[in-house]
Amino acid sequence: MRKREKNEEWERRREQQKIFLEGLERYRNKGIPILIDGKECGPEEYKKLFELREDGSFYMGDYIGAESGMLTEIHFDRVYYR
Repeated sequence: MRKREKNEEWERRREQQKIFLEGLERYRNKGIPILIDGKECGPEEYKKLFELREDGSFYMGDYIGAESGMLTEIHFDRVYYR
């Protein structure tokens, strides 16, 4: 992949991350708790969802709803790809 293509890919990923984080913030503003590793977190900690780890782990989201079908919580837990 050429340098220009890599830069374009990087920019595309950054834009997708920004959109995703804005969405999380909208849910948080509506009172939906967002938990990372079982702990409620604020926007300053959301960036860890995109970090690359040497051990191959990454964060997977789980959207928790009530029986009524309404979203009640969003959980992100670290999982390992093996």
